[in-house]
Amino acid sequence: MSDTSAVGSGTETDRGLLFRGSDVEELSDLISARFAPHRLSVLAGHPLDGRFRSVHEGALAVYELGYGAEVDVTPGVPLDFYNIHVPLAGDGTVTMNGKTLASPLSIAGPEQKLSMRWSHDSVNRALIIPRQIIDQALAVRLGDMPQRPVDFVPVLDDRAGPVKAWLSVVEHFTEFTDSPLAARSPMSVQQFERLLVDGLLDAQPHVLSEAVSGRCCAALPSAVRRAANFCAEHAGEPISVADMAQAARVGVRSLREGFRTHMATTPLAYLRSVRLDLARRDLQAVGEGHASKTVTDVALRWGFTHLGRFAGHYRNAYGETPSQTVRSARCVR
Repeated sequence: MSDTSAVGSGTETDRGLLFRGSDVEELSDLISARFAPHRLSVLAGHPLDGRFRSVHEGALAVYELGYGAEVDVTPGVPLDFYNIHVPLAGDGTVTMNGKTLASPLSIAGPEQKLSMRWSHDSVNRALIIPRQIIDQALAVRLGDMPQRPVDFVPVLDDRAGPVKAWLSVVEHFTEFTDSPLAARSPMSVQQFERLLVDGLLDAQPHVLSEAVSGRCCAALPSAVRRAANFCAEHAGEPISVADMAQAARVGVRSLREGFRTHMATTPLAYLRSVRLDLARRDLQAVGEGHASKTVTDVALRWGFTHLGRFAGHYRNAYGETPSQTVRSARCVR
């Protein structure tokens, strides 16, 4: 049986406490109800000494969770929300779509498969953001709802200034929700939630980073903007000008004219530039130790099947070769 006598006690330590104890099945059911159906396995025969606290449940949710034992956690289905793990203590390993991440400080999104192993002394803060919240924030900036869930770079680099600042906002939000003011000021809570979502979109790289930052001009005609967003969302797929035109809801000739007039380029050249930017992001992640891919792996991921042409386009765009990008990123680690 779990010891839930502290639930609802109202102390600073136990406010929002959902579980404390050793009942594996009860804790698993509580987590499944708030996250996703999953399998919780306690390893090495150590008894569970779990603690599960709700920090905030609103448009988005924040929880704190520790198991007091080494555990494996495997959701039974791909996610339908964004799940951000912020380690507070201990250690752990996060595997996404079959690949082990370089750090458990991570974000997984809809349609991604996740599994985790946590040490006995681990404590994690977990942010749960519904897909519709991210989609709505993107729609405000892009003018259209995204056609598919946005993919973030999975590892958050807390050495990067924007990410470090965003994590500080998470910490302040946690403190604020535990304060008497939060209960009296729901509008303040909502503003804090929007700050977390907008800050995440600006701090953590993702496939639509260029568009939401304003570098993809918001004043573009809607058809060109829709095509540009389509390129960002489907850059890893074999798409054609006809696919872009269909997404933009115009003919191929009109799309080409729109790109020539408003972006001084062609649709395929624009798609190539998007893919090059994403390849550069991945190469920097390799150099920083966040991924274990080769230059060839990165090129093929983003549709560059001719490595010589990839290197040439890359050098023209960034003034260095793909391998030099990897080495430069290693030097600043």
